[in-house]
Amino acid sequence: MRRVQPWNTFVEGDNLDVLPRLAATYGPFDVVYLDPPYNTGNPFVYDDKVDGRRADRHHVWAAMMRPRLECVRAVMGARGAVFVSIDDNEVAHLRLLMDELFGEDAFVAQIVVNLNPKGRQLGRGFATSHEYLLVYARSMPDCALDASSPSQVDPRDFPLTTDDGRRHRRLPLRNTNKKFNPVTAPTMHFAIYGDPETGRVSTAPFSGSLEIKPVFGDGAPAVWRWSATKIDAQPDDLVCRWVGSGERRRADVFQRDWLHEGRRKKLRTIWLAEEIGSTDTAVMELKALVGHLFDSPKPTGLLRRILETMPDDARVLDPFAGSGATGHAVALQNTADGGRRTCVSVNLPEPVRPGSNADLAGLAKVSDVTRARLRAVDDVCGGGFQEFTPDS
Repeated sequence: MRRVQPWNTFVEGDNLDVLPRLAATYGPFDVVYLDPPYNTGNPFVYDDKVDGRRADRHHVWAAMMRPRLECVRAVMGARGAVFVSIDDNEVAHLRLLMDELFGEDAFVAQIVVNLNPKGRQLGRGFATSHEYLLVYARSMPDCALDASSPSQVDPRDFPLTTDDGRRHRRLPLRNTNKKFNPVTAPTMHFAIYGDPETGRVSTAPFSGSLEIKPVFGDGAPAVWRWSATKIDAQPDDLVCRWVGSGERRRADVFQRDWLHEGRRKKLRTIWLAEEIGSTDTAVMELKALVGHLFDSPKPTGLLRRILETMPDDARVLDPFAGSGATGHAVALQNTADGGRRTCVSVNLPEPVRPGSNADLAGLAKVSDVTRARLRAVDDVCGGGFQEFTPDS
């Protein structure tokens, strides 16, 4: 039986030490989100030794990430997926590292995330407005990731309404991909019968019906997307209509594609700030809860989109929790859809930057920011909050 736990659990410590001790209590994890240091030239707070020698900054960064990714993989369940935010400084090295540790066949996507729509105006070159999200499965055959989202479904895409009020759109029953034709898919090229006046469709002739074979727009023979057996099983999901005019007028068959509760839409690999939020909106989210205590938090919209691709009872882990955006997103998503997700957030007790907003607010460590936000999330959203001490 799964242990009942609050939506949010916080652990202060180095993820390299903490993760192995978390697995028995809270794992295996289904969703792991990492927002590691981007290696922009600043020293790492994760002061691992690198073979006792001086090394280039990419090697140092990869040496810091490798054991942590190994720990992440070890605490993931078979159905799990890992999502890693990164920018241009290390995306190439991270991709190679992930391929090595998780396997090239476990690669799911490299998503472009538009977190700064105005673009960075400082420095040379282009005004960069994006970073990346690398997605890998723990085990591709077992992975529960569904690369779609209910939030992307727009009712305006379903402009037609039946007499009983059901909204839908019409899709050609003909396969529009010319790779599929009577030569490559001969069993899908057959005649069906329809009445464009009543809309009725059948695989057998009936009074008033016309024989209809699939053709492309240029008149070349095509194939149907549905088999005859499926057509017979779902005749109410099809409709016959006239298309074209004059001498080009002909009867054709369409699928009624219904708008229904729980419908999802496949996600693209470019996520826009207008859909998932930006660094600016993320700062405002944090400010509304505990003040402007963190310079570059992730927007909860980004994390909620990630959560939507996985089961609503997922065990979530964030080993580089920072401002606590992942835990916040878990609470928001559970509130929105009734999910039973839980999140464990881990952050090193690294000192805040002297003179920063967190420092001026009297917070000595970044982990104090994480803790403050997750407590505030519980106050606003509920779901509970606890701290876990691995040594206790």
